[in-house]
Amino acid sequence: MAVDWPTLFPQMLAASKAVLKKKWPAAKDYAESELQKLAETLRLIEKLTSSGKINEAEARLQLQIQRNAARTVLLTLEGLGMLAAEEAINAALNVVKAPVNAALGFTLI
Repeated sequence: MAVDWPTLFPQMLAASKAVLKKKWPAAKDYAESELQKLAETLRLIEKLTSSGKINEAEARLQLQIQRNAARTVLLTLEGLGMLAAEEAINAALNVVKAPVNAALGFTLI
């Protein structure tokens, strides 16, 4: 089962925007860029896992690397704390959790 990324990415953005609320104007460009990278990483994980090129442990590591990168970038924004950055990323991932996990056949998110 393939993930419908064109539909889900805007939902990822909306979920993060809802969490960041007043900080969204300052975070928008960074959040969009980092969430795009996160979505691309998830698409790559889906592709590589389905072709047998990576296993579950490698998939989890790839996701964790990109998550950490996104968190680091968001933390560079003045006034955006660790909790807000983490909540924004988690909100975006919660949107894609079910379809990504179903497509992979194991729990990644």
